[in-house]
Formats: sequence, C-alpha cells, structure tokens
Amino acid sequence: MASKRKIPKRERVYSVRSGMRIVCDSWGDPDAPPVILLHGGGQTRHAWGATAQSLADAGMYALAIDLRGHGDSDWSTDGDYGPETYVHDLRDIMHTLDQSPALVGASLGGITSLLCQGEFYPGTASAVVLVDITPRVEREGIDRIIAFMTSHPDGFESLEQAAESVAQFVPHRPRPADTVGLEKNLRLRDDGRWHWHWDPKFLQRAAQRSPEQALLWPERLATAARTLEIPTLLVRGRMSDVVTEESARDFLESVPHAEFVDVENAAHMVAGDRNDVFSDAIIDFLSRTAMRRNSTAA
Repeated sequence: MASKRKIPKRERVYSVRSGMRIVCDSWGDPDAPPVILLHGGGQTRHAWGATAQSLADAGMYALAIDLRGHGDSDWSTDGDYGPETYVHDLRDIMHTLDQSPALVGASLGGITSLLCQGEFYPGTASAVVLVDITPRVEREGIDRIIAFMTSHPDGFESLEQAAESVAQFVPHRPRPADTVGLEKNLRLRDDGRWHWHWDPKFLQRAAQRSPEQALLWPERLATAARTLEIPTLLVRGRMSDVVTEESARDFLESVPHAEFVDVENAAHMVAGDRNDVFSDAIIDFLSRTAMRRNSTAA
C-alpha cells in the first residue's frame, strides 16, 4: 500500500468571537485525530515544533496556536487576558474541527485546558495533557519565571544577549549552537532592539488579581480537576521548581483516573528540555486513549 503524502506545516488564522485573530501552525492530515497544543505564558506556538511534527508522524493532526497576546496572534488593546477569555478562544477553535481534539497544555496552556474541560465545557475534548501544571504550584518557581520574563523591559541589543539570558534561566539545558530557534520568539522593533514577542499587559493583568482572587484561585483549579472525566495525563519535569512531587500526588488523588509521567533531567519547560521523552509519552497516551475510544464505539 502506498504511504500517504506528508502534509507540510501550514499556517492558519482563526477569527474568534471577540474578533481577534489567533494564529496557528498545523502539521499532518486534517482528517486525522486532532491535537491542540497550547504554550505557556511568554512563549509562542514555536515551542511545540518538534512535538507537533512527531504527533503528525504518528498519524495525528497537530495544531499549535499562539495564545492571544503572544506571538503573531492579536494583542488585546484593553489587556483582556483573563482565564475565561483564553478558554473561550480555545473553544472557538475547537468548534472548527470535525472531531473532538485532545488538548496538550503547558503551564498557562494547561490552566486553559483544565478550566475548559473541568469548568466551562466538560467532555468537549477527547483527552487532556497537563504539562508541569497542577492546581497547587510553588510561588518561588512562579516568581523566578516572572523575574526572567520582566528582566529586560527595554529588550536586547542582540540575539546573542538574549541567548545568554535564556542560558542563565535554564542552566541545565545545553546551549543551542545558533540563535535561529530563539529568533522565532523575539521581534526586532523600530528601536533596533530585540523584544520578547508577547504583550506586557499579559503580566499586568495577573498582577491586578485581588488577594481574595489569589487565595481562591488554587481551589478553583482543584475543583476543575476533580470534575475531569476524560482521559488525563500529568507530565512533570522531575527538576521542576513549579510542580513538586507532593503537588503531583495531590492532583493524582483528586483525579484517580489520571496517568502520570515524571520526566528525568527536565524542569518546568519539559518539552524543550527532553522533547524526545516528552513526545513519546504523550503519543503513547493519546494513541491508547484513541484505541479505547474506537473499541467502545465498536
């Protein structure tokens, strides 16, 4: 039997109900089981390139989106970056698909996926993969990420300077031989400096959360987690300073049907640290959940 022609990566643009444009890269056959990949705060869709290609090679249709306020998607003029807004953007994209997609979300993308399936639109996805995010996270780890994201408000004078900043943030990761990959996450502005390609208002919105909202936030996520009924996988970086072993255990107790993978030599950005192990883990999980769905349907 002749093999199918591999469909190259394609850029797509979705218009969500707010009128904003959400940019997406897709890999694979659009008729294959869809998987939506949602990056973390301050990242872009390019964080998923290697994983998305692996998913397509495994027979799935992978879509990596730039969340609003990030990358090439529209930035909100009024700083509308609340969790509900991200969920509604995701649901609008899900509505365009003929099949229920699996959701793979890292950090902010994981929170969006969790709220989508545990609070707003239960059962509309086929499975959910949470990447180094649980209802309870370590404040020290979050503060370290925010400090990195805000450390160069005036940008970088060169890509090499940006690369040095990244190397200091992830000292456990081998430094790339060039800055080609990094360039996708920065933009050269009129001031002649390189700036991270996300809207500063994104962090301002989080900082404006009231003390009461901050206290209730973990419980809201925990409630959403307990509501999950679809196949669920938690992937943690064993070196993570955001999700501890105890937080992972708490999540697994709240979601008894969930599976767990603890990736060695990986920190919070698991897919970037050990992409081979990460991709194999989620492909195995999604393939098995698809087989169970097909068996039930038969």
